[in-house]
Amino acid sequence: MHLDEVPQEGLHYKERDTLRKLMYATDREGHYTGVASVGWEAENIATQSAWDEVNESLRETEAAVRSGQLSPIVYFMQKCLMDLPILARYVGKWRWTVRRHMKPAVFKKLKPATLKSYATVFGISVEELQAFGSNKQDS
Repeated sequence: MHLDEVPQEGLHYKERDTLRKLMYATDREGHYTGVASVGWEAENIATQSAWDEVNESLRETEAAVRSGQLSPIVYFMQKCLMDLPILARYVGKWRWTVRRHMKPAVFKKLKPATLKSYATVFGISVEELQAFGSNKQDS
């Protein structure tokens, strides 16, 4: 692909004006060079579809947290695009331990240090973690 053929059909998503990524194309001399691209329509449709699925899953998980079926850990894990093995590794716990913490009754009994560990990984405060899904917080 030549420099003038790099797709520039922008996707506006969330707060960002345009998402950009690095692509490589050949210049007039045939050398590869990096070019910022905002993508093309087919890619943008696929990206938007994938994010729509992520957001729908988050809404379902939030409802499960609010109804007392899951702890807030599950919601923030999904929001940060993590899975159980990754989260367990980040917080330095066994997978089965993190899985237990996903139960609301167990979550309510977690020690402050454990809550702090999760909050740090999620980039939120302990108070936000504890309040999520409860009547204390309106979202």
